[in-house]
Amino acid sequence: MAGEDWNDAAADRGLTSDDVAADAREDAGLAERTPAAGKPKIGDSRPAPVTATAATGAAPAAKTGRRRRRGGRGRNKSGGGAPTAGSTNNRDDVVHADLGVGDSYALEDLDEEALARRRGRTRKGRPAGRYLMCVHVRPDGHTHIALLEGRVLVEHEVATAERDADLSIDGNIYLGRVQNVLPGMEAAFIDIGTPKNGVLYRGDVAYDPEEVEEKQPRIERLLKNGQSVVVQVTKNPIGAKGARLTQEVSLAGRFVVMVPGQPTTYGISKRLPDDERKRLRRVLEDLRPPDAGLIVRTAAEGATAEELERDVRRLRDQWEQISALAARSKPARLLYQEPTLSLRLLREEFTKEYRGVIIDDRGLFEEAHAYVEAIAPELADRVEFYDEAEEGIPLFEKHHVHEQLLKALDRKVWLPSGGSIVIERTEALTVVDVNTGKNVGKSNLEETVFRNNLEAADEVARHLRLRDIGGIIVIDFIDMEIRANREALMRAFRDALARDKTRTQVFDVSELGLVEMTRKRVSEGLIESVSAICPECNGRGYLIDEALMDDLK
Repeated sequence: MAGEDWNDAAADRGLTSDDVAADAREDAGLAERTPAAGKPKIGDSRPAPVTATAATGAAPAAKTGRRRRRGGRGRNKSGGGAPTAGSTNNRDDVVHADLGVGDSYALEDLDEEALARRRGRTRKGRPAGRYLMCVHVRPDGHTHIALLEGRVLVEHEVATAERDADLSIDGNIYLGRVQNVLPGMEAAFIDIGTPKNGVLYRGDVAYDPEEVEEKQPRIERLLKNGQSVVVQVTKNPIGAKGARLTQEVSLAGRFVVMVPGQPTTYGISKRLPDDERKRLRRVLEDLRPPDAGLIVRTAAEGATAEELERDVRRLRDQWEQISALAARSKPARLLYQEPTLSLRLLREEFTKEYRGVIIDDRGLFEEAHAYVEAIAPELADRVEFYDEAEEGIPLFEKHHVHEQLLKALDRKVWLPSGGSIVIERTEALTVVDVNTGKNVGKSNLEETVFRNNLEAADEVARHLRLRDIGGIIVIDFIDMEIRANREALMRAFRDALARDKTRTQVFDVSELGLVEMTRKRVSEGLIESVSAICPECNGRGYLIDEALMDDLK
């Protein structure tokens, strides 16, 4: 992180390396798989169950007393679904993320305490929660996904088939070809069949220590031009930069993340309670594969041993398909593709903290409802269809998303008390300036400035998340004389940033009165996703008066 050093951010939060790995793979947005009937075939979008696995050495659990649930298959709508035949990279033979999870355990198999915990809270007979997701599908194929915290817009995503295919490739696995090794940069450019070559840094190269003499071998000793490598995308291409790659492939299931070829990788999410961590550690002792690492996700809280076993078995089947496809393919080839952005967000974000997911497209609603019913049937009633013709008002207008979205595109944001913040983005960093504006206060200058800064801290944290601003960020809060006020401001700012799932690292107020921070760069940002560079000024924001320059030639 700093800009994107996971270890620094983890140290700032007191996490261990295992926790960093767990959170990294949980945030990476990888897909879940499930067994399906029949003999497995290379390229199947659903691997078949096996009678005995190397992971457990046991046959699959019996299906007696469990009801079978089926989810919808991915459509090629709003991006990322099953590609059509004849597309680039032979994507019709790609292993896709399985959107339907069969053989899920019935809720009746769980005790009442577990059921209540999984279903979440209700209020007046309706689901209650902090978040609401609104999904609007436009006739032109664009899908707008808005996340509300209470009534306030905190996140927004835009997806299209073209955008998902070219830009939203995070989590995809490729068979790449080493195009160029740069010893001076300790990196290599890898051709993965996308418009821009991906970048593989020295620290992300996997190798066998017994095959090299040096303790820290240079990258030119590990990679050669023209060599074929299996890589996974850890960060989407942004601007002129290509995708960031790693050879440490990880596959995420509902409850665990499997890291093939890394048997020493083992961890349990720090976000789980201590007693639950101990229980899961005992369960996983019998499930750990001899040739792969396992990391337990936060979603595994309350999961049964059978559910965890099935998750591990499914991930091993999935990796076998990917490995077999890589063995018979030529380089610069997509091996595994993530699902659509809408379903990806449901998989990664949808929990009992959501009071609902409202979708105004019938086809996408049926697909999403079937998916949630398969992986989390206790939350299926929270996925709702919004009929605009019956309601008489568009979905985004009813929940005031449209007006909040327009305000998020302005450079100046007004605060409730009359102050303002101004957000300016540059090539190197983003600068935020805090002003009192119309806020004149009531008692004294210090109190006025302190209250204005507190409002600004909460609003800055929200807009960093809403606009998806990443990289280095410098905030110029209004100077305060009292040290206790500065410390209280930093506590409030860190508390506001804690609601952001994207990694951040914040430093205290500097001698110049500035707050420096970094935020992991995940995507191109809100403004870039709904805009284009002005052809007149090329994005500079002003035009040169050529008449004043004529006599200077």
